[in-house]
Amino acid sequence: MADTTAPSTTAPTSTTTPGRRKAVSLTRTPTWAWALPPVLVLALGFLYPLALVVRQSFTPESLEDSGASLTPYTEVFASTVFREALTTTVWLAVGATVGCLVLGFVLALVIAFVPFPGGKAVARFIDVFLSFPSFLITLALLFIYGSVGMANGAWTGVTGAAEGPFHFLTTPWGVLLAEITYFTPFVMRPLLAAFSQLDTAQLEVASSLGAGPVRIVRQVILPEALPALAAGGSLVLVLCLNEFGIVLFTGAKGVTTLPMLVYSKAILESDYPAACVVAVVNIALSVGLYSLYRVVSRRAGA
Repeated sequence: MADTTAPSTTAPTSTTTPGRRKAVSLTRTPTWAWALPPVLVLALGFLYPLALVVRQSFTPESLEDSGASLTPYTEVFASTVFREALTTTVWLAVGATVGCLVLGFVLALVIAFVPFPGGKAVARFIDVFLSFPSFLITLALLFIYGSVGMANGAWTGVTGAAEGPFHFLTTPWGVLLAEITYFTPFVMRPLLAAFSQLDTAQLEVASSLGAGPVRIVRQVILPEALPALAAGGSLVLVLCLNEFGIVLFTGAKGVTTLPMLVYSKAILESDYPAACVVAVVNIALSVGLYSLYRVVSRRAGA
């Protein structure tokens, strides 16, 4: 006798686990909900304070209740102090960047291609050096070349003079030396990463064909290092434009940069509209240089 039992029509039991249900619910979350938390943090922590600075820069102290005005900008741009601070900031940043590129490239070449005891330890120290605060390097230079530093102390001890000959730290050249000393590792780090990926067979072939060290550096190593030089140089340039601690700790009273001018206007003179104007100019200069670097690097394929 044939089995005429009808197939069961009972719905299959769901095998969805709690973890699976959670994953499905997450995929149904709108995209804007995931973007909302970082946008809120960015808006409250950066954009809102920046908007307050820009707003204050258009609000003269004498006309605080009468709306926006360009008076703070015209007064600041017309002042000799601002123009001198802008010129000093630019030439210090450019000079420090050039010095860091030259010194960083030479030191990175030595560390990467000249075998010597402790080379790997020096390369690791570069990473540690990047975490040092800028004023620490300035204090170290003061201990060596300051008015009562080791160099002047040794000079007076040997010659019997009333004071030593080293007083350059309180001049623009002292600030330049401190910035080059501190920011050179920011150029060396991307250079060492680029040199580590360079095919050493190219160097061996060039050497076997009779190329000298200078020609190998110029025709083989330098083209490979250009993107790293551009990245490190642009970073140093932007950082030097906004450097405050080095200028402050060197005690260079005749050196006024844009960050120092912001400090002077806001803290010492309580002229907040003028301080905000200088801050806006400094931000615009930094963002403009960074945008220019991005355009050039994109066209160069870096």
